Amino acid sequence: MPVKIPVDLPAAKTLFEENIFVMPIDRAIHQDIRPLRILFLNLMPTKIVTETQFARVLGNTPLQIELDLLSVSSHIPANVSQEHMLAFYRGFESVKNEYFDGMVITGAPVEHLPFEEVDYWEELCTIMAWSKSHVYSTLHVCWGAQAGLYYHYGIPKIQLPEKLFGVFEHRVTHKGSILFRGFDDTFYIPHSRHTTFSKEAVENIPDLKILAESEKAGVYAISTNGGRQIFLTGHAEYDPNTLELEYLRDKNAGLPIHVPENYYPNDDDTQAPICRWRSCANLLYSNWLNYFVYQTTPYDVMSIQPIGA
Repeated sequence: MPVKIPVDLPAAKTLFEENIFVMPIDRAIHQDIRPLRILFLNLMPTKIVTETQFARVLGNTPLQIELDLLSVSSHIPANVSQEHMLAFYRGFESVKNEYFDGMVITGAPVEHLPFEEVDYWEELCTIMAWSKSHVYSTLHVCWGAQAGLYYHYGIPKIQLPEKLFGVFEHRVTHKGSILFRGFDDTFYIPHSRHTTFSKEAVENIPDLKILAESEKAGVYAISTNGGRQIFLTGHAEYDPNTLELEYLRDKNAGLPIHVPENYYPNDDDTQAPICRWRSCANLLYSNWLNYFVYQTTPYDVMSIQPIGA
């Protein structure tokens, strides 16, 4: 089944060309099935690229997905037109009385700032508090994961001595994890971040369990019991060339950056990068949608019980 998005969203053309099953809204309303409503809070400056990346992995399942795009009103994006934002995004005020099967909170390039100094932090806290009673399963990604762990559980972020940048080997450490059902013993995930958090701080929270980690990149996946909140520190959704674009941007700007690890053959940036993570990305999001959203969300989404109730 398809991901249901506006047919004129820029991501739609790309996904059609890739044979990702996309259904126009006017066709979807004639199907006698309740689509899964996924709220997508896009905090990235590259809105259209990020929309496409997540629509791709969310659309590669047998389920019909209705994707609602959400933006924060306390920050004006500089890299996308206001026409695009007005046409495709909603503000929190317009969704706060609605209920959603799932939600994705993306990363954001604000790692250098304390959380409280991010201009939309107060609004993000309001949204994360609201998600506990109006969303069944919320997926926090990269900076979004660090922000969620800090807001919900008081786990602070830690500055790394240098940017964690590349594609790293991971292993599933919670063997009964449904989120990683069907995964191989090891798998690869891209990371691109300057901060992390203490594994011991996570282990000290009884409600949290570590599902997967990497010897080099640290903890990757954390979940509450039942998967109502999931935190991912890496970027399974990245395109094959995303790290290359970041690398060349920083290199050309004269910023300190090293060749992304395990990305180019023999670390030779004159060669085409190798994508090692596409299959596990599709399986990861398929597992999340199937087990933590589709199979456990009540059919009447308005009957969602608040977390902790």
